[in-house]
Amino acid sequence: MPIIVEIANQQELLSLDESRLRDGIRAVLVDEGITNANISVAVVDDATIKEINAQFLQHDWATDVISFVLEQRKGFVEGEIIISAETAAASAGQFGWKADDELLLYAVHGALHLVGYDDQTPATRKTMRERERAYLAQFGLRPRYEDSPS
Repeated sequence: MPIIVEIANQQELLSLDESRLRDGIRAVLVDEGITNANISVAVVDDATIKEINAQFLQHDWATDVISFVLEQRKGFVEGEIIISAETAAASAGQFGWKADDELLLYAVHGALHLVGYDDQTPATRKTMRERERAYLAQFGLRPRYEDSPS
């Protein structure tokens, strides 16, 4: 099985560059040693991601991105990434770039979670931010966040 990234656009606020999101996710997976993957991505609104966040993580708020690993073994991952277009649109200006760039950041962030990175401690958050910067640089982007929660 090759790396398959399926995208479901379930919102109407932003138009999506699906191939760019796929490319960002694939870049992470390939570089992190994944040769076979089945990834589903849902781009949703804040109300939907808030509901998912409450149901699965017991957090009663909207967030930027949530990832779920369904299966993982050497060279393979199956997972889901849920991204909020509404949060991307609201946050993009704060970081000085387009909502499309913020969506790509969320896709990369979600893919990093799928391959085992986390951002729960200052040390792991620093490593994850470094990896995000490396992948976004492949798209000519440089994130301007300080250390916002994600």
